[in-house]
This record gives sequence, C-alpha cells and structure tokens, in this order.
Amino acid sequence: MRNRSLRVLLALLLTAVTGLALAPAAAAHPYCGLTWGSLDRAAGDMSAGTLTDVRAGRHACYDRLVLDVDAPLTGWSVRYVDQVVQDGSGFVVPVQGGARLEVVARVGVVPTDSWFTPGGALVDTAGYTTFRDVRWAGSFEGVTTVGLGVRSRLPFRALVLAGPGAASRLVVDVAHRWCEPGHTC
Repeated sequence: MRNRSLRVLLALLLTAVTGLALAPAAAAHPYCGLTWGSLDRAAGDMSAGTLTDVRAGRHACYDRLVLDVDAPLTGWSVRYVDQVVQDGSGFVVPVQGGARLEVVARVGVVPTDSWFTPGGALVDTAGYTTFRDVRWAGSFEGVTTVGLGVRSRLPFRALVLAGPGAASRLVVDVAHRWCEPGHTC
C-alpha cells in the first residue's frame, strides 16, 4: 500500500513538473499584462451611420487606431490579411509593414470628405512603435475598409466604444510585443 501511494505521488509530481516546463512563455510573461491574441474579431451586421474620421494614438504598451462613426456601430471586423484590397474593385492597396490588418466598419462615408482618396494615407505613423501605415481602402455599398500596416503579426484587440453623444468609435489596439523583454514567446 505504501509503495503504491509513493508511485502515485511520484506520478503526480512528474506531471506537475512536466506541465510547468512545457507552459507557453507568452502565457507566463505577457507584455504589459495584455492577454490579447491575433485571431479575427468581428461583430454584428450592417450599421446605420457614416464614418466621420480615422485617427491614431500612442500608448505605453500599444498603438491605437480609432474609426469615428456618427451613430452606434453594430457591424465591424478586424483581421490579419496577406493583402488589403480596395472595396468594390478588388485592387490591392499597398500597405507598408510586416503584417496587415483589414479594419472594416459596416457603415458608409460621404465621398466628398478630404480623406476619401483610394490608397491614400490617413495617419502619419512616424514615431509609432507598432504602426507602419494606415491606408484608405475604400467604401462600397455601406462597407468601409481601412488597411493598417503593423511591424509584424502582433496581438490586438478590437472594441466599440459609445459616445460622444449618439456617436461611437471602433477602436483597434495593437500591442508593441507578444511578451516582456528578456523572455521568449
């Protein structure tokens, strides 16, 4: 009986040690405590409203892209793609960076806006840690696409924030790294 208990205890100990040794480094040392991934994000269907602005900001642990909409945004998607294509035509939009995110808001635009230039740069990304390029990819039948070039395929999150007023914002945050410096992911 004592021998059997010792064997069970040793088996449990071996399982625990092996599990610790094989635990993924990124889970053990996430960058800035961020637990985001790099898989597609999406919600909803078509939305009412119009895209009114595209802007970006820098934070300590991530760079942020914001699409402003003049109504509640219910339909959107964000995903890594090999190439960003222009809405309606399918022409490739050159987006600089080691990886590209396709950011889609299921709202239209007013084509007289000054930033409505196919393939045109929307944000000056000089000085950003992660962002390399932000390009207009067009709007067709109420679906508007922005190409976001980033340094490499990095973890991101996407969410919609309400306000101000009846407006909303599609926010895409892309982390500067996968894990803390000095650790292997």
